[in-house]
Amino acid sequence: MTPDAADTSSNDASGDGRQPIRQSTVVRSDRAHTFAVFVRDIGQWWPTQPFSLGQERVTAVTFEQRLGGRVYETWADGTEVGWGEVITWRPPERFAMTWTVVPGVVTEVEVAFAALGPALTRVTLEHRGWEKLATAVPGGYTAGWKHILNLFTAAAEAAAAETTNTETTTTEGA
Repeated sequence: MTPDAADTSSNDASGDGRQPIRQSTVVRSDRAHTFAVFVRDIGQWWPTQPFSLGQERVTAVTFEQRLGGRVYETWADGTEVGWGEVITWRPPERFAMTWTVVPGVVTEVEVAFAALGPALTRVTLEHRGWEKLATAVPGGYTAGWKHILNLFTAAAEAAAAETTNTETTTTEGA
């Protein structure tokens, strides 16, 4: 993990949900790969305990990679529980989705991916409409997003390193 990865920021200093949550991390991986790990591999790195509705019942997290696609968790008994719907889809630049993990409350999460170099990407997350959740989640979600972005960064960098090692082995064996 890069030093910046753990150095997320937020305009919501109080943590009470009155302002949008804005955080970022820097990933040692190219933009397309970083984007793909976020959406394609979300079920491998997302911490379903405690950040899901089904907790220990969750067996998969799915991100349908298209405008209008669903983002949802699947439980061991086959139950699918929605997290939201993709409302902006511009791979590998950005995506936005509704966030409906609190019944009756819809917020938005937008994630942008900016290339800083050939193998360096800044990932910026903004969770808007958070004020709607202030009473449902009194402590805010700033610490949650920080934890989630740290886990994502580690997963994306590990996958990038694995790809690099596989390419090196293939080249040497040729």
